[in-house]
Amino acid sequence: MAHSHTLHRSGFTLSEALNLLTLDQLKELIVLLPDQTKPTRKADFVAMIERHLAGERLQEFWRWLDENQQFAVSETLYGEDGRFDPRQFHAKYRAMPRFEVASDRRRRRSEPSHLCLFLYREHRYADQRVMIPDDLQERLLDFVPCPAAPTLPAVDELPETAGQIKTNPESVGHGDDAALTVGSSIPTRRTIAGSSRAEPTDRHAPLVRRDTERAAQQDLLTVLRLIDHGKVAVSAKTLQASAAAVQSIAAVLCDGDFFDPAPKKKYAWELTVGAVRAFAWPWLVQAAKLAEPRGAKLALTKAGRAALSASPPVTLRRIWQRWIKNTMLDEFSRIEAIKGQRGKGGRSMTSAAGRRPIIAEALEQCPVGLWVRFDDLSRFMQASRRYFDIARDPWRLYIADAHYGSLGYGGYHGWHVLQERYLLCFLFEYAATLGLLDVAYTEPHDARMDFTDLWGTEELRFLSRYDGLRYFRLNSLGAFCLGLAETYEPSAPQAHASLTVLPNLRLEVTGAPLLPDEALLLETYATAESETAWLLNRGKTLAAIESGHRIGELREFLTSRDDQPLPEMVEGFLRNTERQARALVPRGMALLIECSDTDIVALFATHERTRKLCLRAGERHLVVQAGSEDAFRKAINEMGYGMPRA
Repeated sequence: MAHSHTLHRSGFTLSEALNLLTLDQLKELIVLLPDQTKPTRKADFVAMIERHLAGERLQEFWRWLDENQQFAVSETLYGEDGRFDPRQFHAKYRAMPRFEVASDRRRRRSEPSHLCLFLYREHRYADQRVMIPDDLQERLLDFVPCPAAPTLPAVDELPETAGQIKTNPESVGHGDDAALTVGSSIPTRRTIAGSSRAEPTDRHAPLVRRDTERAAQQDLLTVLRLIDHGKVAVSAKTLQASAAAVQSIAAVLCDGDFFDPAPKKKYAWELTVGAVRAFAWPWLVQAAKLAEPRGAKLALTKAGRAALSASPPVTLRRIWQRWIKNTMLDEFSRIEAIKGQRGKGGRSMTSAAGRRPIIAEALEQCPVGLWVRFDDLSRFMQASRRYFDIARDPWRLYIADAHYGSLGYGGYHGWHVLQERYLLCFLFEYAATLGLLDVAYTEPHDARMDFTDLWGTEELRFLSRYDGLRYFRLNSLGAFCLGLAETYEPSAPQAHASLTVLPNLRLEVTGAPLLPDEALLLETYATAESETAWLLNRGKTLAAIESGHRIGELREFLTSRDDQPLPEMVEGFLRNTERQARALVPRGMALLIECSDTDIVALFATHERTRKLCLRAGERHLVVQAGSEDAFRKAINEMGYGMPRA
């Protein structure tokens, strides 16, 4: 059977791979062969094994492998780099192939399995780099099938509760977290003295479901209007919103934040959950250049003001695309239990802009409209080798103590500790905030107890505030933002409140109360007299138009919430206010010049060299645009006149 697969050359032959083994190791491999001849020299051992693997017996040896061992050979043969990847294999098959078999329980000895006839160490002392020699690859391609692509499970309905995620003894680390040897079926982990805390018993917490698609569209406008009202203060140095600003945003978000945005601590050392969506929004709008710091507060840019009247899904897609590429914030900094991310440690952190596209690519594989378990996405990413790094040097990261709690120890910087926590934050705090993902979650406390073997975690009930995220669902807005759908056609937005617009410019709220976004829009143009009564204000409306608002958004807002046509007095108010607000157009700064007499004014206002540079302003004054001052001075100097500099 012919294969078109491109081989990943290992750079060594079967003979070279066998010669890397010791004589004792070769003797153990000889036992696996049906030939009972006992060579005496190492060269004879190598030649004998080569002879058996060169003939028809190779396919017979393949059939002797169990299913997992055959998968290990096919994954290595058809893998991206031609190496056996223990993390990828375990994520895909939920098990590890047996490289050894027990031979003497009393002496606790083990012998290599038949898998060791196919996979060899690339270097004598590099146990974790296991490959198939080049000449053996050519022969295996004739009968070893290509492995199936990894799948991502999904469900229609959510369970009512979510169980606790315990420490997973089958977790496979990354890099030197896992050392795979010919004499070991499960990668070993180096450990140091740590907590002996017993794990909490299982408990089932009810899932909280939040559909975010419509909420994000409303929140976008709410946050932009809050910024337009000057209510979002940020640090000039870090660009992070102040605690008060985060509280202000949380107070107006649709259905509130995911958790209490201002939790109280029982102990000074205690980690709290706090704001999620309210924390993310100021960063997202800055990354998309919809807002920028002006003084101590955020202000809308020209693009931000245009977004107030643009289609929210289009704006959200723009924010998502900008966020993927921006370097303003590393989401991993939100994993506050892990220290060492700043200073010298900060230089060892990889760029978040290099991680996000990998996650976005994985999200593109999610079925639209179905719920995916977070742990299944994590395994899928590993099974499909969608890897990313958090830190170049994990020794810089630590919990509680820079020495004892360093994450550089083997197993302490595994995928479940670093990559999964980053993935949780990215999905929960940013993708869900933008409305791409609906989420189902619990409180983070005791939700994901897979970190309890780390030193210094005795008093921690969660490693990140995002540990409670259990399921997510890619919705139609997410499909649009990810480029899986060319267009997004939402159903017509339903007005929450109804209005009665009266001829005396008074607006009466009927039915349901105004949503925060609706109240903020009215506050731009009107004065609140009570919770249910507003009065259109000419001064506020003029100021809004001067700052770039469209009077059309107010007209659309009123007509969509009142079944009757707008009264003529209100229509006249809108027309006249807009016309008067645009009656004057600023043309730039100018210099006012006082002349000694009216003859001088007449001379410069009519002379061919100066009349185009100035305008008369009364009997004894001229006005010169600031940009024309130098040209005007030069002209009057040549005419024999001068003008002192201010």
